[in-house]
Amino acid sequence: GAFQKSGRSARILSPEEAEKLAKDQVLVSEFKQLKLEKEAQKNWDLFYKRNSTNFFKDRHWTTREFEELKGCREFADQKLTILEAGCGVGNCLFPLLEEDLNIFAYACDFSPRAVEYVKKNALYSTERCQVFQCDLTKDDLLKTIPADSVDVVTLIFVLSAVHPDKMHLVLRNIYKVLKPGKCVLFRDYGLYDHAMLRFKSGSKLGENFYVRQDGTRSFFFTEEFLSQLFKAEGYEQVVNEYVRRETINRKEDLCVPRVFLQGKFQKP
Repeated sequence: GAFQKSGRSARILSPEEAEKLAKDQVLVSEFKQLKLEKEAQKNWDLFYKRNSTNFFKDRHWTTREFEELKGCREFADQKLTILEAGCGVGNCLFPLLEEDLNIFAYACDFSPRAVEYVKKNALYSTERCQVFQCDLTKDDLLKTIPADSVDVVTLIFVLSAVHPDKMHLVLRNIYKVLKPGKCVLFRDYGLYDHAMLRFKSGSKLGENFYVRQDGTRSFFFTEEFLSQLFKAEGYEQVVNEYVRRETINRKEDLCVPRVFLQGKFQKP
């Protein structure tokens, strides 16, 4: 079973969890950190080589969680232009295109291999979708997408993979293509999510920032950090809250706490 609740309060750690995190203060060496940053694209490409299109489930929950994907239309059959920033292999993109025939989607990803998987998908059509490889921290989106032309940007489990020092560059890049009055829809890992508590000693890169065994990295957001990040780039905060979900395995008597941060940030 599972239950979910939303709110502004972060999850409270058990004494054992707090002790584990308090003990884990040794950071990965600067040399290795620089190497991970340099090889970030290669590590995500290898991730998709190993897992193909099978790792993530299709996200059919997106329109349920983000009613703006349907509700931002000014009239019923308006054609929406969306950007999925960090599309992976299309787990969010293709359910959206199937569900809503009045969408044209730009979609980009850091990994050239992920982009190729999207192009090989039977649902991929250049009439409805344009996918391209892009490092959102340095490749100008205006080379592919006209300025002020996108109705909705989805940023779902993407920013956590970017070095915290470069996250603002992603938001600045997206800002240029988003129409005034329109929104970025955000969902990503929240502070004290189960995945954060599972990292072994020697995985810590910085505050709330960790490296997995495969070299890919993950940041865990607080509501305050996310708010400051978006506001510094000129966005207005509409929604910014923790989504806490507890998955209960009754057979093994285990309760797995999942914590995500969900937000909606508007370009004035």
